[in-house]
Amino acid sequence: MKFPKVIPFAEALGFELLKFEAGEAEIAITLRPEQLNTWQVAHGGVTMTLLDVVMAHAARAPMPDQPKDDRGVVTIEMKTSFLRPGMKRLIGRGKLLHRTSSMAFCEGSVVDEAGELIAHSTGTFKYLRGLPAGGKLIRRPGASD
Repeated sequence: MKFPKVIPFAEALGFELLKFEAGEAEIAITLRPEQLNTWQVAHGGVTMTLLDVVMAHAARAPMPDQPKDDRGVVTIEMKTSFLRPGMKRLIGRGKLLHRTSSMAFCEGSVVDEAGELIAHSTGTFKYLRGLPAGGKLIRRPGASD
């Protein structure tokens, strides 16, 4: 499955979109040596990025009873708890908990191939059509007004 929008950083990490529907998302990563820490397990930054991206996708995942919404999201805050080391292939699962017209509240988890919980996170995301930066409004390529 292809990501709905190109995310260069997620592509560079090797993220693979498995599910994107009904307020849920699932993304996998097969860890490479450069993504490990000195203990030879998933670097916390990789795990947190997986959680961030999977929750953001859950916030944007199309809902069956609602019109298509092509707005992007930006992370407002996220809290992550690490429970055990991640190795080999990890799967991030994100779920939309609540949505308003401008915000999304999500939770995410990362599990290993055996289904063991590696990390858990909650996050708040803001829906945006463009991103104010450097004194101008940056629009995502392909976004409509």
